[in-house]
Amino acid sequence: MKILVTGAGGQIGADLLPRLVARGDSVTVFDLAPQPATCPSEVRWVRGDVTMAGEVFDAVKAARPDRLFHLAAILSATGERVPHRAWAVNMEGTRNVLEAARLFDVGQVFFTSTIAAFGPGLEPPVGDDVSLRPTTMYGLTKVGGELLGEWYQRTYGVDFRGVRFPGLISAAEPGGGTSDYALFMYVNGLRDGFYEAFVTPESQIPFMYMPDAVRAVLELSDAPRASLGRSIYNIAAISPTAAEIADAVRERIPGVRLTFRSDPRRQAILDSWPSVLDDSNARKDWGWSHEYDLASMSDDLLAKLREPASVP
Repeated sequence: MKILVTGAGGQIGADLLPRLVARGDSVTVFDLAPQPATCPSEVRWVRGDVTMAGEVFDAVKAARPDRLFHLAAILSATGERVPHRAWAVNMEGTRNVLEAARLFDVGQVFFTSTIAAFGPGLEPPVGDDVSLRPTTMYGLTKVGGELLGEWYQRTYGVDFRGVRFPGLISAAEPGGGTSDYALFMYVNGLRDGFYEAFVTPESQIPFMYMPDAVRAVLELSDAPRASLGRSIYNIAAISPTAAEIADAVRERIPGVRLTFRSDPRRQAILDSWPSVLDDSNARKDWGWSHEYDLASMSDDLLAKLREPASVP
């Protein structure tokens, strides 16, 4: 199968590309970033900007993908610093991708949304069909992307589907999200022996280990369209507090010092997100089920981080 991935130089792409190559897909990447040394040699890497419609159209026309995985985005913390760039990448970029899919008959567009699409005051567990009132530029552009994709599906028949990711944890370099404190506990704790998290110990949001996240993408992408009752699905795994993550790290890194000093700006973003997600629709429609809990994730992640040259 021919696959085009936008924004694959980020955290998700680092794990998704090897999986696509391993299952025999022909993979092209469209990304403004240069090709990292860790990228599989079988991948064709095209430099380009999703905000430039002509560049997106040229890439899609050349690749003629059966499926397009749209990962390119400016994340929550970075998006608040550069909101106009976040709007351009996350909204204009998504429109360009969807229009290219329409023009060149792409079989499927897979969209990665986020818990940042939700707003404050929602009682947990938060389901798929609640009012979406995000407080960040990242969140509002992801809501816009969800709605735009569904419009392209209704109007032009584009097969549009995707997931709302919780905070993602992996051995790859994080990309400027507000949930990055969780990974930094492991990375900085292992590398430096200490880390001061920018949240309170009681802070709680949903998280997912990257192997589960990539598997969710592939399973939903492969699911028969007729089995899907919606286009965008919540997916969930674990919802530890920051203190519980710190305890898991302390159990596995003797002598590590982990402290907390809440940053008001990032704390406000975090507090606006759900603490627990309801992903029952994903479990019912396409059999979603997570594999990693906090303990098994911690063991596997630290084993990967201890490998030579693996610590970001």
